Amino acid sequence: MSTYDAIVIGAGSVGLPTAVSLGERGLRVLVIEELSAPGQGQHKSAIGGVRATHSDPAKILLCRDSLEIFKGWKEKHGFDVGWKPGGYAFPIYDEPGEQTLRGLLPTQKSYGLNIDWIDADAMAELIPGIRREGLRGGTHSPEDGQVSPLLAAEGYRRAAVALGVHFRFYSPVTAIRTAGGKVLGVDTPDAHFDAPLVLNASGAHARQIGRLTGLDIPVTPDSHEAGITAPLEHFLGPLVVDIRPGREGKTANFYFGQNHEGQIIFCYTPRALIVGEARESTAEFLPVVTRRLIELVPRLRNMLIRRVWRGLYPMTPDGVAIVDRAPEPEGMFLAVGMCGQGFMMGPGVGRAMAALMVDGALPLAEEAATMLRYDRDYHAGKTEALK
Repeated sequence: MSTYDAIVIGAGSVGLPTAVSLGERGLRVLVIEELSAPGQGQHKSAIGGVRATHSDPAKILLCRDSLEIFKGWKEKHGFDVGWKPGGYAFPIYDEPGEQTLRGLLPTQKSYGLNIDWIDADAMAELIPGIRREGLRGGTHSPEDGQVSPLLAAEGYRRAAVALGVHFRFYSPVTAIRTAGGKVLGVDTPDAHFDAPLVLNASGAHARQIGRLTGLDIPVTPDSHEAGITAPLEHFLGPLVVDIRPGREGKTANFYFGQNHEGQIIFCYTPRALIVGEARESTAEFLPVVTRRLIELVPRLRNMLIRRVWRGLYPMTPDGVAIVDRAPEPEGMFLAVGMCGQGFMMGPGVGRAMAALMVDGALPLAEEAATMLRYDRDYHAGKTEALK
């Protein structure tokens, strides 16, 4: 089969859910992926946190949909994607941090999110063993949670195949064919595929794919490192985010959680971003992140680290994703620049993008849809970067 209703470039955190959403609408869909299987790019590097408690309307609405989809996945599809409830917790040790999080609550609650400030005793109950000295409390959003990226990729693959979606692996895109200002199809080294709708969901390679139609998409990847332990007895419910900069001068916030299998999974945001596509593990990551973990929760000092890895954050200049139709050619769409939050945003983006491609409009409030436009001013202001 070489003719489709829609072609999705990229089988990752955004491409997979979009393919499923398009398939649910009855379209004949092809997913083209340069790697060997679904979720083998940046998707598998995610730590699995999913939260709707952001600070801007676009992320809130998209991630609210993502949570609904992930929570109901097993019931709808009969496949466990490792959903673990427990929410997100942001413990706070200083007044500026408290002011920041309290200041976000009115916006978050105006969109119906279940989040509130809790005192130090309640935070210590949520995070057993947390350092109590100086703890002021923090915010907790109990309806957020965690999902296994590896199980999610397999879940989406199964759902897509059941809907008749086709996959083409080991297939880098070499050309996007156009004529008369419209998309005609996509070429790979050994095949040609026709479709009037094409989605660029290529993650870190968004800019390269955009150039095939003469479009310079402002997405630049930088790398972040993560790690995981051997399983521990379950003791930690929420995914924990410490927004303070590290005293060692190398880290901004850092975050960790205990997944559905009992493993502690952790990551930090480097203060000096490491721009590029390097994926090799660094010598400094483990000493720095474990020091932060042990300082916050001393009981973690004896945990066994199983492995570490690096993944890429496809960043836009303002820290907001691009979810829009391309200015040209007609029939070209963009779901790129997820800024390290593609896993948690992906299901919501997929549902929204399918609506845009089929119905002609994003099913979002105007202020949210405007934030996601390709032709916005990317230097008007940068959004929050809490991961």
